[in-house]
Amino acid sequence: MTYDDDNIFAKILRGEIPNRTVLENEHVLAFHDISEQAPTHVLVIPKGKYVSFDDFAANARDEEIVAFIRAAGQVASDEGVAPSTGGEGFRIIANAGKNGVQEVPHFHLHVLGGRWLGRMLKKAEE
Repeated sequence: MTYDDDNIFAKILRGEIPNRTVLENEHVLAFHDISEQAPTHVLVIPKGKYVSFDDFAANARDEEIVAFIRAAGQVASDEGVAPSTGGEGFRIIANAGKNGVQEVPHFHLHVLGGRWLGRMLKKAEE
């Protein structure tokens, strides 16, 4: 999968598509997902052009990685789902590649919470 400068997150970063921003800093943008799957469903994206988690982990600068991880934690706290700040818990999901069902070729995390999320995976039917 190669980076596509016309993906929806690239357009959001360029200001071509509006979003409901939750957090923004030099390296990260976090915003509400338009197809929320839980009461809290925030996408956290790096501002750099990284396709997937493995691309980000291998190629992002240390300051980008630190800013990204801290932003994801801050989103969970600010949204009231982080156990460290009194929330009842959350899940972070990063889809990568075809089998990971990645739909947008720009690395992003989903921060989900605000309700019981159930078990993570069930055995796929063949």
